[in-house]
Order: sequence, then structure tokens, then C-alpha cells
Amino acid sequence: MAFNFDEQVQKLTDFLKTEAKTETVVGQSFQLGEFTCVPVIKFGIGLGYGGGEGKGDQQGKAKGEGTGGGAGGGVGVEPIGFLVSRQDQLSFVPTRNPKGLTAAFEKLPDLLEKFMNKKSAPVA
Repeated sequence: MAFNFDEQVQKLTDFLKTEAKTETVVGQSFQLGEFTCVPVIKFGIGLGYGGGEGKGDQQGKAKGEGTGGGAGGGVGVEPIGFLVSRQDQLSFVPTRNPKGLTAAFEKLPDLLEKFMNKKSAPVA
């Protein structure tokens, strides 16, 4: 049985189009009192493929022909938060608190502003 790579990639693409959606993985938007909440996900995919073939007779090797192939992939889906709207207001509510380096980068503008204000303040 021959492996048709193009056909398999098309099947995978069709699957991802129908299944890898926020509604499928996390859920559809919903009402919570006055708020409309829309789940937001982070989605990643990795694919790999390799193949080989052999022919003929080599010194010290078995006789015959051979082919080989393989494919692999991985999918990652993570809920990262909710877009929340109320009338004309829109905000993002993360599912987890930022920690470590992410939190430091988020605080960097405030820290720089404080540093610059302190540096430019007159010395008494």
C-alpha cells in the first residue's frame, strides 16, 4: 500500500478546519449577567515527514529493494482567557496570572517611568 503524502496532509487540514476551533475545544460564547464572554485559546501544530528508498546489491549488505517512510505530528491547545464585553466596553480576562519573566516585562514600562522621573527630579 503506497502512502500518499498529499492526500494525508489534505485530510489533516480538513480535520483541523472543523475541529480546532475555540467552540470545539473550550466552548461557545455565553452570557453571564450583563456580560458576554468569549473563550480565547492558543493553538499550535507541528508536523514532520521523512522517507527513504533503497535498491540493488551492496557489498556486505542484504540483497533486495526497500522503501520506508514515516510521519508524525503534535497539536497543542490551551485556553488562555476570555474576551468579556459589557455594552460598549471590552476587556480580556486571562485564565492564569502572569508569573516570572512575563510579569516582569509587563511591569517594565512603569518601572522605567519611575526611574526616569526619579533621575530627572532635582536633588535637594
